[in-house]
Amino acid sequence: MSTAAKANTIRDAVPADAPQVVAIDAVAATGDGERRPSIERWIADGSMRVAVAADEIVGYCVTERAFFGQWFVVMLMVAEAARGQGIGTELLLDAQRQREAAKLFTSTNLSNQPMQRLLARLGWSSVGIVYGLDEGDPELFYLAPEPTVGLS
Repeated sequence: MSTAAKANTIRDAVPADAPQVVAIDAVAATGDGERRPSIERWIADGSMRVAVAADEIVGYCVTERAFFGQWFVVMLMVAEAARGQGIGTELLLDAQRQREAAKLFTSTNLSNQPMQRLLARLGWSSVGIVYGLDEGDPELFYLAPEPTVGLS
């Protein structure tokens, strides 16, 4: 796996990407019965964008209009070998540029400190918490900052 610091390209996922996406997704790669069909659906629906470095998929981001009619980052995944190198940042900024509405939300578990740090660095605001989705690990909800000229 490439460990390039920046993705060469962020593009829409295509069906041929599914095996690489599954391979970098820790949940899908362990044989989770639900994740693989979700990945295939996200690709088919045009909801997934992938980060590519050195001709390898190093991360992906899924956005859907799935949160009270608002855009929502449903999934952000970076290959383990590429974490901490800016891929997640690039994918989230791409999601902000790609959205069709002023509001973009996401959520993460309280236990997911790296995602919380990423969202804080990018200026996302904490907007709520839901208990009971994952036992003992509340879900924290965030809102992306308003778009700015020259967002990159």
